Amino acid sequence: MNVLMVLTSHDQLGNTGLKTGFWLEELAAPYYVFKDAGAHIVLASPLGGQPPLDPKSNEPMFQTELTRRFEKDADAMAQLASTVRLDSVSQADFDAVFYPGGHGPLWDLVADPHSVALIESFVAADKPVALVCHAPGVLRDVKAPNGRPLVEGKQVTGFTNTEEAAVELTDVVPFLVEDMLIAKGGRYSKGADWGSYVVADELLITGQNPGSSEAAAQRLLTQLTGANTTA
Repeated sequence: MNVLMVLTSHDQLGNTGLKTGFWLEELAAPYYVFKDAGAHIVLASPLGGQPPLDPKSNEPMFQTELTRRFEKDADAMAQLASTVRLDSVSQADFDAVFYPGGHGPLWDLVADPHSVALIESFVAADKPVALVCHAPGVLRDVKAPNGRPLVEGKQVTGFTNTEEAAVELTDVVPFLVEDMLIAKGGRYSKGADWGSYVVADELLITGQNPGSSEAAAQRLLTQLTGANTTA
């Protein structure tokens, strides 16, 4: 079982002068869901190398058992320091793809042609795609095989407007994930702010926020192992 995880390379939080990047829990929790199940994991990012970590995600209040495990895992840290370039990976080499969030993806992955084409190729090959928190934002320009927006008519979730307001970045982000998914025709739903909430619609799995990342990965794993069992 081969799983690709795609991280942002963007580290600037709009014009605030603050740093952003990927959210640590959204990488660490899924990473160990996959690793502990025996999967081979490849980390990729648009620029390759060390992707930027959102510094807030490593503050004590956001640390978890799995983020601490990740930071003590020499192999995981080495893998993170040397992500492969996104334009070098092929859907054919993987069984599924998972996108951790953080605010960074809203600036780079959302408009990255390699990311758009990669997701479209996974869907066309009947392979699952999972995205969590802000990462569902990268679906903005992704099309279904019929040329319509991929999320159109599909059950989806992602970081809520009220969660964005709570972190006081509503006027900083280039767009609101909830609004975009609805505008593209997605059947958007959400749970309580900051609670774990995951929806799946055929191959597309989305999680609402950092606390949803482990459950989203588990849902992806269930799809993969179920497919393997019936293969």
